[in-house]
Order: sequence, then C-alpha cells, then structure tokens
Amino acid sequence: MIFSSYIFLLAFLPLFLLVYAVTPTRWRSWTILAGSLLFYAWAAPAALGLLITVIVFAYLIGGRVFASAGRARWTWLTLGVVGNLALLGYFKYANMAAASTNAIRDALGMDPFLWQHVLLPVGLSFYIFHAISYLVDLHRGTAQPPRNIIDFGAFVSLFPHLVAGPILRFNQLADQFHERTHTPAKFAGGTQRFMIGLSMKVLLADPLAPLVNAAYTTAQPSAADAWLGSVAYTLQLFFDFAGYSHMAIGLALMLGFRFPENFLDPYTATSITAFWQRWHVSLGTFLREYVYIPLGGNRHGLTRTNLNLFLVMTVGGLWHGANWTFVLWGMWNGAFLVLERVLKKKFGRPPPPVWYSMPKVMLIVILGRVLFRSDSVAHAGEVYRGLAGLNGGPLTPGVALLVTPERLAVMLAGVAVIYGVPALRARPHLLRPAVSTAGAYALVPLFLFAVATLAAQQYAPFLYFQF
Repeated sequence: MIFSSYIFLLAFLPLFLLVYAVTPTRWRSWTILAGSLLFYAWAAPAALGLLITVIVFAYLIGGRVFASAGRARWTWLTLGVVGNLALLGYFKYANMAAASTNAIRDALGMDPFLWQHVLLPVGLSFYIFHAISYLVDLHRGTAQPPRNIIDFGAFVSLFPHLVAGPILRFNQLADQFHERTHTPAKFAGGTQRFMIGLSMKVLLADPLAPLVNAAYTTAQPSAADAWLGSVAYTLQLFFDFAGYSHMAIGLALMLGFRFPENFLDPYTATSITAFWQRWHVSLGTFLREYVYIPLGGNRHGLTRTNLNLFLVMTVGGLWHGANWTFVLWGMWNGAFLVLERVLKKKFGRPPPPVWYSMPKVMLIVILGRVLFRSDSVAHAGEVYRGLAGLNGGPLTPGVALLVTPERLAVMLAGVAVIYGVPALRARPHLLRPAVSTAGAYALVPLFLFAVATLAAQQYAPFLYFQF
C-alpha cells in the first residue's frame, strides 16, 4: 500500500483516522501499532515478521542498555547495533557481496559459487535506523525508555515514516508519545501538507517517469537523450521524494505528531555544503549524529575532518543501495564537500554570486545523479559518454516519442515551483492576502485533479521505496 493509491486514500486512511479519533487517549499507541502493521503487511506480508523481530529485539536490548552501566552498558549497545546492522547487511548487501566475489572468481578463471538471491524487505533501511537511534539515544542518556513495547513498536512502525522516512531519532518523538495535542488547526495543517505532497508526486514526478526510463534504457544515449533524461530525473526525484515527505509530515500532523522538515529548498543552494544541509535532512542528521561524530567529527584537525566527511558521504551512498554506483555517488559527493572545505580554508574568499554558484551546484548534482540512476557503473559510463556528445547529438526515436508538449510543460512547471515558491516565501509582501488565500483554496481542486489522475497513470511506487 502506498500513499498515492486508491486503497490508501479511500479506505485505509479514512477508516484509520475514524478508529484513531474514537480510541481513548491511553490506547492510541495500540491503534497506531495495529494500523501500521496492517499498512506494512499490505505491501510486504512476508516481511512483517522481520519488522516485528526488529521491534522486539531493539526493545529488549534497549532495556538492558538503560539498566546497565559502564562496560556492560557499552556491550549491550554494541550487541544491539551489530545485530541490527547484521540484518541490514544480509538483506541489503549480501547480493552485492556475492556478485562482486563471483566477478573476482570469474576474472581469476574460477567457477562462480551458487547464490540464492535475497529479496530486500521494503522499508528495512529506515526502520533499522530507527531501532539504532533508539539504542544510541538510551546509551547517551538523551532519551528515556518508552512506557511499554507498544509505544516503542508504534514509534518504529508509525506508518507515515515507516517505508521511506523521514528518518527520525527516537528522542525526537519519545516525548510526543507521552503527550501530544490534537487540534482542528493541526489536523487542517496536516491535511494541507498531505494534499501538497500528493499533488507533487502525481502531477510533477510521475509524468516524467516514462521519459527518464526511456533515456536511461537507451543503449547508447545521445547528448540530447542524456541531458534531457538527467534533468528530468533530477526533477522527478525531487518531486517524488519531497512529495512523499510532505505526505508523511502531513499524516503525522493529523495524528498529533510533529516531524522535522526533510527538504529545505535544496535546488536553490549556492554550495554543495548547503545542498546537503537541505536535501534529505533527516538522513544527513542521522549520519552526522551516529556516524560522523563517533568517527571524531571535526575534533582532530582538518585532514581527519575531511576524511570523516568523505567516509560519511560514502556510507550515505552505500546506504541508498547495494550497488557500486551508489558507492561512487557517495564518494562523488564526499569529494566535492571536501574540495569545497579545502578551498574555503585556503583562500577564504567571499562566496561567488548566486547567478554563478546556483547553476554550478545544480550541474554537480545532475552529473552525480547519473550514477544514482544508472543500473551499473558501465551503464553510467555510457550515459556520461552521451552527456559528452560522443554518441551523437539528436534525440533517438524512442526518447523523442516521449517528448510531448504536456511533459515539457510539467518540467517547466516543476522548475517554476522549485524556484518560484522559495522566492515568494522570502518576499511575502509581494503577495496580497487575498492572493495567498486564493492559492490555499486552489489546492483543493489541484488535489482532486491529482486523485483523478491516479486512474490514468500506471502504478508508480515511490523511488525511495527501493532503499
């Protein structure tokens, strides 16, 4: 079940909200847990047992972490973190390890060993990170244990963030499980955020998917194929993932929870550092808190800081998928972050003008996304050849067929939203109150149009479900 489906919009969500509303306050974690497990089982029934195992394991180990002291406390934390990472490693990276090993054996003239492909349970990367944050927060003393395993299970499986984030630290929601408010204003605000997110996903991301797929499945993409496909993918990925985050934040608000923002106008960033402070903020925060700082952060000089930064971005790339393309993508981003820090430290010049820095950042992002979207390193290399014009210039017939006026209009609308909304938000005096109010009301027909459009589109799961 996904947010942008009729079964969710017309059946699960209204029924869940109705049951939640009539449930006494002290039993609402039970409602959340039951509803979230049903939501997950609908999408991945075979993986439900794994989710419950992670919840029970982390809760029991967390109890030992909290009750212990000294070396025993550290030992219990290590056991909990290693146990969770072992699950993640097996389900997410065992196939990659087997394929890499067989590639080496093949190069050495040896027979490959047989390997049964392991399926990745949906949302595993996200709820494993939630479990780890719980254990680390208890060890650090930044959070108290939940009242019972039901509250903890509701935190890990809370359906708005279960399968594609935002990645929440336990201490961000722990107090909200004890006490949170439910007001008409919060519910209305949550509904509005959900409608915005669904409109972004259905109207601005999904229509670009066929064009991106065509450009990235062409054997030898031309320059026009590669550039058009890469720009379209950059737009699709933003509206798909930011749209999902809007919906998650909105759904949580309907239940009285306040999630942190996950996207802060990343495509208007004027440096790579600023871009990564605005894109998938919850992942960046998690990696900083639980990887970068334990590695030493910036406490051991410039060289060590740069190495830590590079390693964290590489880990972040690997987290996205078991493929060398993601590793290289993480290294690409880490290298530019380090380069930016070194140049700033060495020259200390004032930042360049926006008209130069913003396109420069976007060019780096788009070129990096080639690795993110490609199926293999060899495939990415072919797309880079296309970008350089080594496969010819004009559109190939398969891609040209999908370059319709409607799709080009969607791309232009996407660009207008990305750069127009932050500009208006920064200058609210440019909008009269009547115009702002009309814009809010216009969201309703836009949302209804998006819902109606679902029937005419092919099934389009969120891109981050695969991670």
